Amino acid sequence: MISVSLCMIVRDEENVLARCLESVGDVADEIIIVDTGSRDSTRSIAERYTSHIFDFPWIDDFSAARNFSFSKASKDYCMWLDADDLLLPADRERFLELKQTLPPDTDIVFCPYHTAFDRDGIPVFSCYRERLIRRTAGFCWQGAVHEAITPSGNIYRCEAAVTHRKIKPGDPGRNLRIYEKLFSEGRPVSARDRFYYARELMDLRRFDAAVQAFERFLEDPCGWSENKIEACLNLFKCQKALGQTEQALQSLFRAFLYDHPRPETCCAIGQHFIEQQAWENAAWWFYAALKTAGKSRPGDGFIQPDCYGWLPYIQLCVCSWHLGDRRRAIL
Repeated sequence: MISVSLCMIVRDEENVLARCLESVGDVADEIIIVDTGSRDSTRSIAERYTSHIFDFPWIDDFSAARNFSFSKASKDYCMWLDADDLLLPADRERFLELKQTLPPDTDIVFCPYHTAFDRDGIPVFSCYRERLIRRTAGFCWQGAVHEAITPSGNIYRCEAAVTHRKIKPGDPGRNLRIYEKLFSEGRPVSARDRFYYARELMDLRRFDAAVQAFERFLEDPCGWSENKIEACLNLFKCQKALGQTEQALQSLFRAFLYDHPRPETCCAIGQHFIEQQAWENAAWWFYAALKTAGKSRPGDGFIQPDCYGWLPYIQLCVCSWHLGDRRRAIL
């Protein structure tokens, strides 16, 4: 059985830290807490769960803080969580089973990360993230914001998921300020940095700037294909918000340059044609979403589960109704 060091970086997380650590249960054999400058009761809460608490001055670099937390670990694998993450009971059991069955030569374990939910708590947006990293493999976090570990070696996929549940909103401009500081200092930035910089601009509704940033990312030959597909979807949203309907549709088709059509892209094209009341075109693309759903691996990029079944089916009902095929719509 493998042993696990849970490594966390925290700051002013008194509202969620206990919830996170309680949810982990026996998954963690060691808990490492790195505090980057809390002014609330975060530290006293952490002391109820571990004596391994360290201070790390915040330097606008998430990778630096995560690498520091990993450097304090002593178990076989390092596991990372944010304070507003938690393990649901079924997923905690999956992680406990994983500890018993993980092949000993595994370097990285990728697990689902559920980050958005419907009103019933069902995930509507997920992605696979590196969750367990073999401590002695020499991996390092990279990226001042939206940090990640470049995967290599023996990679294992597991369905034990981490659920991201915010209680209060964070600072919406923090990540953008860090990126702009990097740019102003002339520090090297990766293609992945460019992608997430564009995402930050989009989230702040700076659509004109976001369009330009997504275009610059798509022109970078080093970008990951999954990020390029997502960039095309995001470019569509920005151009649509700007009233650039034709360019927005072209951005969706542009996603096909990087891999086979994904259900998310097909559904977005179908929705475009529904808004144009082009019912036959819309139906064709929702059928395509259902066909491509069987070809897409669950770990491909950013996943919107509704696009793999429920959404195209309900939209096909709408299209059939408007096309006069009431029987098909009802069935």
